[in-house]
Amino acid sequence: MGSWNVHRVTADDAARMRALRLEMLADSPLAFLETLASAAARSHESYRQRVIQAATGDSIASFVADPGNGEPLIGHAGGTVAPEFPGETLIFAVYVTPARRGGKVLADLIEAVAEWSRSAGRRRTMLEVVVGNDRAVRAYEKLGFTDTGERVPHPVIPTLTELRMRRSV
Repeated sequence: MGSWNVHRVTADDAARMRALRLEMLADSPLAFLETLASAAARSHESYRQRVIQAATGDSIASFVADPGNGEPLIGHAGGTVAPEFPGETLIFAVYVTPARRGGKVLADLIEAVAEWSRSAGRRRTMLEVVVGNDRAVRAYEKLGFTDTGERVPHPVIPTLTELRMRRSV
């Protein structure tokens, strides 16, 4: 199915990152904290600034799976520090384009976030998955994540619940 390289975003990725974000929201609207309409309404400059913010430093990072040659990005995973979880990296906005699911793209993206987490001195990663998204839970379990038993309300849709999963890096 072709090859890809996972790398931390750069300002040059802004246009393709915007396209991937819109794909993410169209494909999996319950998985992310913004609507397709609000994301589509944001300016290209707003996307560029978000990408620049996630391109350096230890507090937030975005990684993309890039097939090269200017082709559309095929995956994304971000990491950030949440004040309520010191010493951990919260993994967010994980997405693999449908044609590439079930392969190694997810593992490569998660490992990039884990390496960034380790380099920042954080030894655990955590993520949240909507209860009922069993395919995602199984995929994360294969990557070493375990269900903590914690259940939290979805941050945007009050009728949904998320489960927390953690792994050491």
